[in-house]
Amino acid sequence: MTTSTIDNSQRVAAKVAGISGLLAVVIVIFGNYALLGPLVVPGKAAETAQNFVAHSTQVRVALICFLTYGLSVVVLLAALYVIFRPVNRLLAASFDNYYVGLPFFALAATVCGYLWFKSGYIPRSLAVFGVVASAWCVICAFIFLVFPSFDKTVNAYWFDSAMAIFELILSVWLLTKGIRTPNPGEADHIARSARKSVSLRLPVFL
Repeated sequence: MTTSTIDNSQRVAAKVAGISGLLAVVIVIFGNYALLGPLVVPGKAAETAQNFVAHSTQVRVALICFLTYGLSVVVLLAALYVIFRPVNRLLAASFDNYYVGLPFFALAATVCGYLWFKSGYIPRSLAVFGVVASAWCVICAFIFLVFPSFDKTVNAYWFDSAMAIFELILSVWLLTKGIRTPNPGEADHIARSARKSVSLRLPVFL
């Protein structure tokens, strides 16, 4: 299969990515801010624990939300692999390995944004926004790990807000528009890059 055409599996995967992406965002926001958020008392672990015991059903529902979120992420990653496999099989298979913690999640999102840009499957301007937003999150998250007071300079909510906006827009785009076929010039460039990425993994005697 060449990258100048989009096969049916990629189109189906785009819809699956859109649905699972939206579901993941909604679930994690609901679980964190609607269910657990009201029970957490900052700086008071004992009161927080009491709230958890007093609202055990609410906590269980939150845990179910997080498990469902994890499942939706697995589905999303599988769908993204199907979409990006013709573009760069190595990156498509490996970027999900960084999906642990915010810095690595943002790093994975940056690589994913790069693949969207390289593929031409979505508007380049949207892909660039995704790369910039994700890279910003990577920088902020790593600085915060080194300097915990960094959130007093840049509010922690701004670390990943732009990235979340990109993911919402992308999910809606995939559900409504799907992925587009790159124009001939883009397709030739993608095909050359894909062949190069494969050749880098071949033994030298080949």
